[in-house]
Amino acid sequence: MTRRALVRLLALVLLAVGGVVAGPASPAVAAVALQRVTGFGANPGQLTMYVYRPASLPAHPPVVIALHGCTQNAQTYADNSGLPELADRDGFLVVFAETTSANNLNKCFNWFQAADNRRGQGEAASVQQMAAHAVSAYSADPARTFVTGLSAGGAMTSVMLAAYPDVFAAGAVIAGLPYDCAKGASPYTCMNPGVDKSPAAWAQLVRDAYPAWTGPWPRVSIWQGDADTTVVPRNADELRDQWTAVHGLPQTPARTSVIGPDATRQEEYPAADGTVAVEVDRVPGIGHGTPVDPGSGPAQCGHTGAAYFLASICSAHWISKFFGLDGSATDPDPGTLPAPSGLAASAVGDTTVTLIWDPVPGAADYAVYRDGVHVATPSGPPHTDGGLAPGTGHSWTVAARDAAGTAGARSAPVTATTTGAPVACWKANNYQQVQAGRATTDGSYAYAKGSGQNLGLYNLFVTHTLKEAPAGYFVIADAGCP
Repeated sequence: MTRRALVRLLALVLLAVGGVVAGPASPAVAAVALQRVTGFGANPGQLTMYVYRPASLPAHPPVVIALHGCTQNAQTYADNSGLPELADRDGFLVVFAETTSANNLNKCFNWFQAADNRRGQGEAASVQQMAAHAVSAYSADPARTFVTGLSAGGAMTSVMLAAYPDVFAAGAVIAGLPYDCAKGASPYTCMNPGVDKSPAAWAQLVRDAYPAWTGPWPRVSIWQGDADTTVVPRNADELRDQWTAVHGLPQTPARTSVIGPDATRQEEYPAADGTVAVEVDRVPGIGHGTPVDPGSGPAQCGHTGAAYFLASICSAHWISKFFGLDGSATDPDPGTLPAPSGLAASAVGDTTVTLIWDPVPGAADYAVYRDGVHVATPSGPPHTDGGLAPGTGHSWTVAARDAAGTAGARSAPVTATTTGAPVACWKANNYQQVQAGRATTDGSYAYAKGSGQNLGLYNLFVTHTLKEAPAGYFVIADAGCP
């Protein structure tokens, strides 16, 4: 079957791969103000990029890429998912990627097509270029780039985590599918009744997406409604098997708890350092859609004014927390445990810093904050913070947590700078950039190596400043470098 025929057939079957409408619609809300961004890269997948930028952003903010479900668009996902509300609250940038009926009749991301779900090509490459542009244009933190999405967007989230583990620190898959589920199987079978593979077989599909990768794998949060008949709950188990195996973890959770107003069951799979590498959130009583909890409470967000946004729990709140963006650095009511003493950087590498501190009596575990953002929860010292850019400086604090998970007072900060080459800047015309190996050509245009950003015509008359960080990864920095 040709790709076009498959896409058309899948579109008919996936008429609602964004969910089943459930619950009453909330009153109409004002549209979230989005900025359309053009020229973010070669855009081989022909996607559209929109940005939500809160009125107040910290320096070098985190970035969350959001991928809508079938029949939806960027504006609908922004208006109802709750992500802009959390961005305002927690201080991060949101990039809403959008596909069209020209790509897929039902406006689904093509997670099932090899032309779109492989590194360096199609829709996957376009999403990666959006992430690179956000880092360059908004001075965002490349080490705190995340991705989330619903249904087809959730399946595409799996694609991005597998194909670009060097770009995304973590992701949240909502009612989605394991990476490369459609390889050797029907996409419809993936959705319902689901495909059963061993954890090792699922993990190998991820490793095959970027065989050269030897760094840390992204952390993954999996969200699934237990009454979903479109993408059945079995897929949450297969996703868990895939990503726990990638991380070398067992498929039995170390911790299980109940969260939110609807008793969502949260299963946690921590890594050796105590950081939760994989979590599964099973939402009771809902079908296929993004869980939201309209309201103004601290754990509420979203709206049910459009299809596939289901009243239950504010998934965006818990996803932000999983990403370490939950604003805990400014918690006004710390617990009673004293601040750890003796915080120091015991070892520093190109992309890692190892922290040590004096244990606190009575501490169940510890919260580690990098540049004011909660990034890990180890059981104790030492802790190695990874995924950092070479030649960059950061500040860390640590707090002890009691058995209820309440963090006490923060330690005094320690600062350290990773080794390796610092940020380098190169101003030259496109011909010179290509000759120096900082850019490549494809037809008449030049593209920055690493980020893939379109530099314009390959000639002597177009000049750009390229910033190199880390080594071999170049982004446009015409507005200022470093």
